[in-house]
Amino acid sequence: MLNLAIDRGNTRFKAGLFEDGQLVQQFTCPDFSSLGEKLAGLPVRNAIMASVSQESAALVQQLPVTGQHLLYTAQTPVPVQNNYGTPHTLGVDRLAAAVGAQYLFKERNCLIIDAGTCITYDLLLASGSFEGGTISPGITMRYQAVHTFTGKLPLLEGYELPPLPGKTTAEAIQGGILFGVKAEAEAMIQHYDRQYKPLTVVLTGGDAPFFESTVKARIFVIPELVLIGLNRILEYNV
Repeated sequence: MLNLAIDRGNTRFKAGLFEDGQLVQQFTCPDFSSLGEKLAGLPVRNAIMASVSQESAALVQQLPVTGQHLLYTAQTPVPVQNNYGTPHTLGVDRLAAAVGAQYLFKERNCLIIDAGTCITYDLLLASGSFEGGTISPGITMRYQAVHTFTGKLPLLEGYELPPLPGKTTAEAIQGGILFGVKAEAEAMIQHYDRQYKPLTVVLTGGDAPFFESTVKARIFVIPELVLIGLNRILEYNV
């Protein structure tokens, strides 16, 4: 029998199937009906869904499973100590990523970098306590902000570091954003490494390849970290 973990984002459902704690299959669906088609006929026993959407409580009950349905919220018990000051405002994906890091890197201090729409840097101590962290704009958001809040600067994209100094406006924008993100990540890693040696840096999120290729630090890249954490939370509860 399989466990099903679903991370529902703003535009898609990211799902993983687990057997005996191991991820055996993962896929992404644009909507709930497509997700149901993918799951049709599979021997899924228990399922968990992480989402900030109000309708997800009803959706998770419609999943074709034979066991328990769990909607992961701020009230769901987790196998880490949550020391966040406002747990009801903590993004469920941040805590799920921390649970995944604890499962994979037992009794280690972990800095978890989730490079997505926003970039989060979260600290998990070797004792198993989640201490919180920081949130900053992601790469795409920074490009959009430069364009939106100025009169003439173009909307750009891309992840290739340009030469410095930039000789064109495009190079200047890309250099400011990409070198700025790189410097931010390296400074965060150095900050936590000084206080929490030895430190394990764990990277996930859609923009993880940029950080992996440019940031000067030893990093473990685990794209499925949130799904692993969700499955661990599911196992902890059922």
